[in-house]
This record gives sequence, structure tokens and C-alpha cells, in this order.
Amino acid sequence: MIFTFARHKMLIFWKQKLVFLATPKAGSSAIEAALEPLADVAILRPAELKHTSAQDFQGYLAPYLAQKSGEAFTTVALMRQPIDWLRSWYRFRLRDDDEDPDHPMIGRTFEQFAQDYISPSRPAHANFSSQSEFLCDAPGTCAVDTIFRYDQIDRFVHFLEDQLDFAITLPRVNVPPAVDVTLSETTQAALTQAMKSDFKLYESLG
Repeated sequence: MIFTFARHKMLIFWKQKLVFLATPKAGSSAIEAALEPLADVAILRPAELKHTSAQDFQGYLAPYLAQKSGEAFTTVALMRQPIDWLRSWYRFRLRDDDEDPDHPMIGRTFEQFAQDYISPSRPAHANFSSQSEFLCDAPGTCAVDTIFRYDQIDRFVHFLEDQLDFAITLPRVNVPPAVDVTLSETTQAALTQAMKSDFKLYESLG
């Protein structure tokens, strides 16, 4: 099987005063592949810019864009169901490192990976920021104008079509490997508690 790898990026639409913030591992690759040709700015690198969090955008880029354009920009993003999001990270880590025989992901189950993620001292392969950290400000208040659930991506596509006045067809990219991603009830309960900020934000979405 051949996998297509898309690199997450922040997209800026100048005329529409719209910014798409690329939440890592929230299924944004297909959106980016479809929209990049329409965007006025697509920030691909460095990683510190292409994965600009909502808090950093509001603190640094939003004032700059508003000053240059004379108007505030609207931000949009995708968010995945928290445990499904962690599953996406697990598949990515497996795929990303499947050619390294010494990598710690070799032979590691999703159950073990989830326990690594909620460990007080996360190992490097499970050490990444949460969706709520990416989408909220320091006090934990949502810092994105509109967040769409990934499992309701059709609503997001309709929104973008209205904003951009363009019919959008999503390609199939970043096809995940087929692996066992089941969890024990104990670990799932521990995850739900550890990811309570993510669950609170996700459940607040319409």
C-alpha cells in the first residue's frame, strides 16, 4: 500500500479575512490539500509557524494582519474526538517510524501508548500538546472563532464553500495503517480524566 503524506499548514485567505489553523492530527490534511491552491498564504515551514496555536495567532499574527488589512480575521479549525485524536497520533507514530528497528514504538500497543501519554513523565514518542492547548488561551478559554468537529466535516466543507465561493472536493490523504486501537475500560477511564480539558471543549462544540 502507498501512503500519501501531507504536511499540516496554516492557510490564510486574504479577501475573505479567514485563517485556517491546522490542529495537529485532527484530520486537516485533506482540507489543506483541497484549499492550498485557493489560499493567499500557506505556511508550510518552519514547524513553529505552520502549527501556530490559536493563542499565538491571537497574540502575534492577528494584530499584524488586522493592521495590514484594516479588518480582523476570522479563525477556524477542526477538532477530533479526544481518544480518536490519540489513536491518530498512535497510527502516525507507527507509520513514521516503521523502518527503524530500534524505535520504541516497535511492538507497542495502543493500550501502552495511551498509558505513556498519561504518564507523569511522558516518553518522547508520546510527548505532544493536547488539542485544547492548541485551540485555547492560557486560562483555557477557546481562542478560535469557530471549531468544527472532524466527524461533522461536511458542515465544515459547506462553511468553506460559502466563504470561498468554490466547490470543494476532499482528497483521501494520510491513509492510516490498519492496527488494533482498542483500550481496556480502565485505561479509557484514565484517559478521559487526563484529557478532561479536551473533552470539555469537544462537548461544547455544536
